[in-house]
Amino acid sequence: MTPDKFAAAESTMAMRLEQFKDRWTSTSANSGITQIKEKPTPSQLRQYELFKEFDDAFLEKLSPDISIARWQKDSILFEEGTYVDLAFYVISGNVNVYSSGQTEEKMLGNPIFDAGRTGVIMLEKTEKPKGEGNSQGTVLLNMVEDQIKKVKQKSGEIKFLATMGVNVALGNEATLGGGDVFGEIGALIGWPQVVTARTTSECEIIQIRVPALRQMKRKSEALKNRIDKIYKDRLLLAQLRGTPLFQKCDQGFLQSLKDRMELISFDSGEKITTEGEAVEWLYMVRSGFVRLAQKFGSGEIVATYLSKGMTLGEVELLIGNTGGWVFTASSVEHTELVKISKKDFEELIMRFPQAEKLLWDSAVARIKESGYSRRNIQHSEFIDTALKQGLVEGSSILVIDLDECTRCDDCVRACAATHDGIPRFVREGNKYNNLLLTRACYHCEDPVCLIGCPTGAIRRARVGSVVEILPDLCIGCKTCANNCPYDAITMFETGETWPNNMIPEGLRGKPRLLATKCNLCYDTGHGPACVSNCPHGCAYRVGSVEQFQSLVSKKTET
Repeated sequence: MTPDKFAAAESTMAMRLEQFKDRWTSTSANSGITQIKEKPTPSQLRQYELFKEFDDAFLEKLSPDISIARWQKDSILFEEGTYVDLAFYVISGNVNVYSSGQTEEKMLGNPIFDAGRTGVIMLEKTEKPKGEGNSQGTVLLNMVEDQIKKVKQKSGEIKFLATMGVNVALGNEATLGGGDVFGEIGALIGWPQVVTARTTSECEIIQIRVPALRQMKRKSEALKNRIDKIYKDRLLLAQLRGTPLFQKCDQGFLQSLKDRMELISFDSGEKITTEGEAVEWLYMVRSGFVRLAQKFGSGEIVATYLSKGMTLGEVELLIGNTGGWVFTASSVEHTELVKISKKDFEELIMRFPQAEKLLWDSAVARIKESGYSRRNIQHSEFIDTALKQGLVEGSSILVIDLDECTRCDDCVRACAATHDGIPRFVREGNKYNNLLLTRACYHCEDPVCLIGCPTGAIRRARVGSVVEILPDLCIGCKTCANNCPYDAITMFETGETWPNNMIPEGLRGKPRLLATKCNLCYDTGHGPACVSNCPHGCAYRVGSVEQFQSLVSKKTET
């Protein structure tokens, strides 16, 4: 490594250590942590079974994302309903994990993806693909329409995929001791915990952050198999039962199917399938987003995208002679998938007509949207933008029409007046055509800003998808602001300093910062002040990609 690269690597490592410093203490003097050792050496880590198979260079690379903490008896490591970006490895002592069932019950009632998201409603009104470059879509759609008549259709209520928890089945509890690992599944997938973890004795625990955990899982087949087994044994069956595709399947079939399923993950930009290659699998998304693209001229176009609970491969496996994968699929950010063999797919559609119908419906939607994208390149560009800028995640996005906006800043002033003089958004951001996507919270479906807050200051407000920050709990650590990919959380200088008895000690005497963000004015009794106080009516809140696209279309028409 050259001196410049070495210096850059050292600087990056120092920044990462500073970012995570004191994250797992709280504002209370009774935080529970009596000692934290950051960046353990390879020889220190190799003392423990979990790290024995890795070499020094690899462990050195992991070490900035690993700490060893000593916890007091009766300390809460994390609470039910919180988002945690750590896996915990118990060196000594005992930890009790238990669930009240309340978080799980709430999550089971809330779908985490929209069955109508693919744009089927809009596309069903369009004609079949025509013209140069669209022959593939026409052929596929004709083939589907010829075969779909053969599918027996049954009506029935559809339940949506619900988020599941981590380690303990609903209503159960368990005691964990030396050598046990917990929290890893929720950390990797980004789901809220459905358990509370409490020490029942003094404990020494290794805390492994997600970047290190992902690298370990990729490098160690044994660790991957262990994590996958836990997921299959404790969570996958319940997840399958809550998914539309498998709702009508009997328990015996699902039990045998889950044991044969393969769990795989992809990092940002990694290819999952390549257009034209042989198809042997059906994929189901369990976390993240998948970008679907097709060859077009000398390049490619983005046809559509997949989100949680959606499947990839039904078009090819149902039709059977598509010439391989119809799409090149790639991961957007980090994606977790379930892989189902062609043999299991064939048994599924043979035994369960309702599942076959759902797959045909999905295939039709996928082909129609693909054809629509090929005829309307702007639609393809829009989907690509929505993926890159995170619009697919948002449930409430503040958009300003710059053709009408006079830059009077009444929206910002109204926001500040509503929130004790502190504006919760910045009237800047990316543009699409002449629509401004402001730096205001998107209130994401899977908010990564919730992960790792040491005090629980940032949370779901339990009002729709609203994410809020409680100022009394915020210690200004910047974790949420650093995690937010859309720069929607700002750090406000309060003008105060932390007192000399502050915990964690590292804050004592330092300027007090406060993380602020939009909370949709949910606690004010009126709608978002930014929208209602715009004198020109050019500020909008859009709740989905489809609503934003509708806004774009209206502007284009006018």
